[in-house]
Amino acid sequence: MPEDLVKLSEEINKIDDFMVRTENDFRYLLEKVHPANQMNAVNLLHYLALRSLDIRDLQDALHACGLSSMASSESHIRGQLLAISQRLGQQKEIPENVFHYKTGKKSLAKKSTDLFGKKQIEAVPYIMVTFDSELAEDYPKVKNLVQSGMNVARINCAHDDESTWFRMIQNIKRASKITGLGCKIYMDLAGPKIRTVINNKGKLKVEEGQIIYLSDEAHMNDDKLTVGCTIPGIAEQLNTGETVLFDDGLIEARVEKIEPPRAKIQILRISSKKPFIKNEKGINFPDSLLLMPALTDYDKKCLAFINKQADMVGYSFVRNTKDILQLQEAMGKNKKLALIIKIETPEAVKNLPDLLFCGMREENIGVMIARGDLAVEIGFERMSEIQEEILWICEAAHVPVIWATQVLENLNKSGVATRSEVTDAAHAAQADCVMINKGTHIIRTMETLRDIMIRSGGHHVKKRYTFRPLAIASRFMTK
Repeated sequence: MPEDLVKLSEEINKIDDFMVRTENDFRYLLEKVHPANQMNAVNLLHYLALRSLDIRDLQDALHACGLSSMASSESHIRGQLLAISQRLGQQKEIPENVFHYKTGKKSLAKKSTDLFGKKQIEAVPYIMVTFDSELAEDYPKVKNLVQSGMNVARINCAHDDESTWFRMIQNIKRASKITGLGCKIYMDLAGPKIRTVINNKGKLKVEEGQIIYLSDEAHMNDDKLTVGCTIPGIAEQLNTGETVLFDDGLIEARVEKIEPPRAKIQILRISSKKPFIKNEKGINFPDSLLLMPALTDYDKKCLAFINKQADMVGYSFVRNTKDILQLQEAMGKNKKLALIIKIETPEAVKNLPDLLFCGMREENIGVMIARGDLAVEIGFERMSEIQEEILWICEAAHVPVIWATQVLENLNKSGVATRSEVTDAAHAAQADCVMINKGTHIIRTMETLRDIMIRSGGHHVKKRYTFRPLAIASRFMTK
């Protein structure tokens, strides 16, 4: 065998040994995973082991020899590695408990079907549609949505009430029965509401460089430069130098000093035409570790209804495995209700492997890339990179992914799509399911989305990526 191929074989063997060691080192995680997810969890460990390394030179060498560079092999990563070994003349067999290309593809398809049901066009991701209040009273429109390709109906528990949700669900079930087209019901827990409280006529005018104060509702005073926050004791949870973002990041501030029960903050940037911090607007604390539960008392009350009526429950503002365990306990013994982990905080991104292993204790789970809050929290410039990494890691775990927030948003609201959002929609085809928000032109938006995804075709297996180390994988491997 030529010397260059001998070196390749040796390098492949080292990586394979590392994968096996990793599987043994994290055996305690595998022992808690649901039997139906055992092979998936093992594949995830193998993938994390590989992605903690820099194998770009190896990939180039493999590619130059006409061999697989292991790109687009997330679903069967060790099986692909062993297949390369076989092509290099080694007699290594692929173990029965290791995915290869066909079994990995089959497993991914089954996990998606188990979670979202059957669909009409195999090459097109599932389509999820967010319900508006009016759909509780408009059966013809719900039927039209089902006939136009809606596979999953999303009900946001932050809005309306059980009576409205029930009427929505009745319309969905009726339309599904009459048309013979399946439609799953997904209900989003509201999660903790982090909002502004403004006493001064509901808005506070600000300018760049200005000093204002942030406090909780209980300690607000008549100072017109104080912004309230719905998190109790918020000032004591912040540190000097941390960032505070108002109204989806349109106004950026920095913590200058903690003066309990308030924090002195400076306005750094105003990206809105109207320089006001208004009442009931969102606040994000991307640098801060807030002591607040992901599962609220209101969420727990909603769970009784969700357990009876829904197929999936979306978990907002998840940060760590404690949050997952808390919800799993609150869900009780309802094994039919699938958990969707919403990734919308920097902590959730960092802890993604642990969240997946914890979630896989149940048979069916999914992940939603909640791009709205996530983009604000991590920075818009990092969004493209992070959503790619989430897709790769979830595919390695065979966990279906929902691509959410502002998909064809302009088309949905105005009837005209922008060029950039058409490109974004094509990128969404990498996910297993795509979520569309409520809007005036929802039917047209669904038809356009489906057309774009059919044209995109082929998922993302035709793209060739190079594997530099993933920070998420490296952090996990050095725990």
